[in-house]
Amino acid sequence: MHVFQPLTVEDLEINPFTLYGKQWGAVTAMNGRKVNAMTIAWGAMGELWGVHTATIYVRASRYTKEFLDAQDAFSISFFNDTYKGALKYLGQVSGRDEDKIKNARLHVNIEDEIPFIDEANFVILCKKLYAIDLPTEGFTGAGKDMPDKWYADGDIHTMYVGQITKMMAR
Repeated sequence: MHVFQPLTVEDLEINPFTLYGKQWGAVTAMNGRKVNAMTIAWGAMGELWGVHTATIYVRASRYTKEFLDAQDAFSISFFNDTYKGALKYLGQVSGRDEDKIKNARLHVNIEDEIPFIDEANFVILCKKLYAIDLPTEGFTGAGKDMPDKWYADGDIHTMYVGQITKMMAR
């Protein structure tokens, strides 16, 4: 297991657009004793309801959604570029069919009863505050064509807002 140091929001020197959109991350959650993870490229960080939050979006069809719905916590792990292949694997293979974390040659660690991927260089631990399926009728203005582009098959995203309880870096 790797040694992580705690970070405060004042310590962060990241670009969230690069972090999510270019580097990608892995959301990890537990269901009973089983852990699953999937690649994410959509997300946000900021202030909401008086607390520091991280927001992720997971499609209804994803196996990891069952894990997110079963527990009140999740993590988001970010990696250096050498793990891009492992992240692609986590995004292409279902945990329903195999232990994809193991097969991606990654390892699970636990902090504050929240699982995360040990090879990460930056980890955000969250307690769930809010979850909602994104209704397609909510798209307006410049976004009115988004349902046709992203949800033609009906596989909508659930938005999860988590209170950041801890951030860690190597």
